[in-house]
Amino acid sequence: MLSVTANGATVPALGFGTFRMPGADVLRIVPHALKVGFRHVDTAQIYGNEAEVGEAIAGSAVARGDIFLTTKVWVENYKHDAFIRSVDESLKKLKTDYVDLLLLHWPNQAVSLAEQIGALNEVKEAGKVRHIGVSNFNTALVAESVKLSKAPLVTNQVEYHPYLNQDVVIAAAKKAGMSVTGYYGMADGKVFADPVLRDIGATHGKSVAQVVLRWLIQQEGVIALSKTVGEARAAENFAIFDFALSAEEMAAIHGLAKADGRTVSPDGLAPVWDKAA
Repeated sequence: MLSVTANGATVPALGFGTFRMPGADVLRIVPHALKVGFRHVDTAQIYGNEAEVGEAIAGSAVARGDIFLTTKVWVENYKHDAFIRSVDESLKKLKTDYVDLLLLHWPNQAVSLAEQIGALNEVKEAGKVRHIGVSNFNTALVAESVKLSKAPLVTNQVEYHPYLNQDVVIAAAKKAGMSVTGYYGMADGKVFADPVLRDIGATHGKSVAQVVLRWLIQQEGVIALSKTVGEARAAENFAIFDFALSAEEMAAIHGLAKADGRTVSPDGLAPVWDKAA
């Protein structure tokens, strides 16, 4: 397993995501994902499955200390007291004394960023979380967060796939010593019919999903989240460490980016996104 080092954190470069995953599926697939080699699990308060993630990890054959566990505070919990209370609830559900990484899930202008970052730092100082970061922030919000935070921020988790150029976001993260964690790598399934990705996969004897995940983690400072409820697909998604893409193949995949490539931009949550350079 490759790792990404960012501001003092060592994060497995490939994570297993649980977005929109019902509890029953979590209980079945997370232990399997750990068995095939995943050591990074990602959830969030709003996913409604922290309890099942905690149960799956506790019941797996892998020690808690060997798993990098991420969760995210939901926007309605950003006021100080609600924030602290929600983190305690997350830890209880996750059956753990700490999470490895805690993120602000989306921007929320109803609560000052200083209050949000202050609460993040408070739970870190209390030992409830090892590292802190943000999710779905634009570069201006990341820069402001870095200035406000006593502890270094480790990642900005954002949508990232071949159809969305995130060079500006990645460059800003790198400048701050941070990583970028990419979700929605399969662009909601759009990648699977792409002839460029299919041809590259055929060259390596790999699937389109494996090519995309490899493309993500082969970029410096980028962590990829994969998600599936299928046992065979979970094993396939993990089998990306035995090949490498050439510089030409990497460039060809970068070349698939489109101006309207973004998939996730919910009203009332999304910031003003950075434009590609």
